[in-house]
Amino acid sequence: MKYVGAHTSAAGGVDQAPLRAMEIGARAFALFTKNQRQWNARPLSAESIEAFKANLKKADIKAEHVLPHDSYLINLGHPDEEALSKSRNAFLDEMQRCEQLGLPLLNFHPGSHLKQISEADCLKRVAESINWTLDQSNGVTAVIENTSGQGSNLGFRFEHLAAIIEEVEDKSRVGVCLDTCHTFTAGYDLRTAADCESTFGEFDAVVGFQYLRAMHLNGSKAAFASRVDRHHSLTQGELGLDVFRFIMNSDHFNDIPMVLETIDETIWPEEIQLLYSLADN
Repeated sequence: MKYVGAHTSAAGGVDQAPLRAMEIGARAFALFTKNQRQWNARPLSAESIEAFKANLKKADIKAEHVLPHDSYLINLGHPDEEALSKSRNAFLDEMQRCEQLGLPLLNFHPGSHLKQISEADCLKRVAESINWTLDQSNGVTAVIENTSGQGSNLGFRFEHLAAIIEEVEDKSRVGVCLDTCHTFTAGYDLRTAADCESTFGEFDAVVGFQYLRAMHLNGSKAAFASRVDRHHSLTQGELGLDVFRFIMNSDHFNDIPMVLETIDETIWPEEIQLLYSLADN
């Protein structure tokens, strides 16, 4: 079964996000559990945690179909030791917030070498950061999101994801979120069913579908292999609908949160319905 939703706002408190998901007809959703552009945040109150869990039940969405995203400031592959430590502590806080909310996934961008260390050294630091965090947390899986490869960001090659996973000690608590826009602009074509067979086949060979824990379903404003991260609505831009038709009809994408981060949130209800309509009945 497919579980499609969108990245909903937690304005007014994390407990509001499930209600906003329910309003748009979502069966899954993503959220930030704190301000994504600030290092520090007030701890979650017992009241907000209880309200979140109650609203999740009200929305009839399971905890495993919620995909929290960490702060954009965090860089788990940072070349500077002090900055790396700050990122690791912030990531642990994000993990602990997920624990408190009863959410088993935490989505994050792997990291950037900032042109100061090699790709290999940066990937090793990311894996070490994950190990450090998993050792101090329980029940939450670190879900690595692939990137477009903009700037010095790593994670744009499937080999990057595999290299990180290889070094993670507890492989039961590491996974991958594939973003359709990022995959396409990183240089993996998805414009036809044959392209999808090839690209997802390569993902399976290099990483393995057993590690796929989530999807971000986005169109792309940027061109194929441009290494530019610019999301678009599903029916606009460079990608087309064949990739979403493929995903909605493949069992590889069953029972995981599939989240829209498309640019016009006013049409999210229509985009969710469009995706379900692409599934062969």
